[in-house]
Amino acid sequence: MLVGFAVFGAVLLALVLARETSLFAVRTIGVSGAGAGVERQVERALRDRAGQSLVGLDLDAAKVDVAALPTVASVRFDRAYPHTLRVMVVPERPVAVVRQGADSFVVSRRGRVMARVDRTVKPDLARIWVAKDVRLDPGSFVEGDLITAVRAVAPLAGIHFPSRVVSVRTTDGLTLRLRSGLELRLGNTREVDLKLAVADRVLRVLPAGSGYLDVSVPDRPVAGPRTLDSPVEVESLTSSGA
Repeated sequence: MLVGFAVFGAVLLALVLARETSLFAVRTIGVSGAGAGVERQVERALRDRAGQSLVGLDLDAAKVDVAALPTVASVRFDRAYPHTLRVMVVPERPVAVVRQGADSFVVSRRGRVMARVDRTVKPDLARIWVAKDVRLDPGSFVEGDLITAVRAVAPLAGIHFPSRVVSVRTTDGLTLRLRSGLELRLGNTREVDLKLAVADRVLRVLPAGSGYLDVSVPDRPVAGPRTLDSPVEVESLTSSGA
């Protein structure tokens, strides 16, 4: 019995030493899985953990702090004894730039507002215009017609589409306005990936002067000339206006 108490006391003492002393203090925070900019943000969010015991580190609180970053979608931790906290990050993936007057915001695939940016940033991403009363706080998630528009253009991010999307309309079905001036009509929100794949192929052989391409029924795309009720609305990245 005395031996048992002695062993228990030794274990308890070891735990106290591990939690309350510098025996397993965090000296290195290793972040991986994201670009250098996001990894620096994560390091800054966790820098007050340096020097804390790796054993007693509150990983739930650390997760809250990192997940609060608008550029981070998810995070995992690993205690790499004796002195390293490993941080595995999944970054938010930008898919659109939302324009609100003179202001611009990068929005992720999940609909999260990642940052306020200059309007010329990420020229390859689709532009979505919204009214002044739409809230676009970094870190928040968009909703309503805006999230519908974001999901519609998300498949275009990272691929070579024939023309950049300069505006999105969600009333009476999804309609993308391309920089070329052509109106790409997707119809409802079903099978958007397929519709965009069909549009990609058709746009490459579409005659010059076409005003619209309707792929709302993917296996029967229809194109037509520009009409008076489909005006061209093209944003110039070199203009001085909004």
